[in-house]
Amino acid sequence: MEISAPARLAMHFLLGISLLLPAANASPASAYSVSYVYDGDTVKLIGREGIFKLRLTEIDAPERNQEYGQKARRALITLCKGSNIKVNVELAGMDKYDRQLGRLQCNGTDASLYMAEHGYAWHNAKYSDSTSIRNAAAMARKNRIGLWSADKPIPPWVWRHLHQDAYQPANRSH
Repeated sequence: MEISAPARLAMHFLLGISLLLPAANASPASAYSVSYVYDGDTVKLIGREGIFKLRLTEIDAPERNQEYGQKARRALITLCKGSNIKVNVELAGMDKYDRQLGRLQCNGTDASLYMAEHGYAWHNAKYSDSTSIRNAAAMARKNRIGLWSADKPIPPWVWRHLHQDAYQPANRSH
């Protein structure tokens, strides 16, 4: 059975359109860049949607002025800040400080998993059911990696409670 010229033309047109549609809707591999790292679990992102703060989900890192806080911040800077870093974000909502909540990947590395694995953050069991991050944090603790090398590291949620008068969340304007 032979297909008429107009039908063939219509089929080619539809095939061409179907090949173009996914490309039109695809987002670039790196829709964001990290412009500032507040601490070990909060960054400032710049993207097509504008500028916003992102609080990494699944973990809780020491505060900047808490013991190990600066090391955690520097680890996240090394992982995610720079011109050759591809940043992807999966947003999950907002917190009480008007920060976006979400997962951050830098050059294909899950930032929350990296921070837990290298002893820069606690697994945030209150808000996370991630077994991979829980296991990574447990292994870092067992092997006394990072903040776990201290005898009794103070979890950030305890530190914030003890230092309520001095604690300022990462919501400064940068």
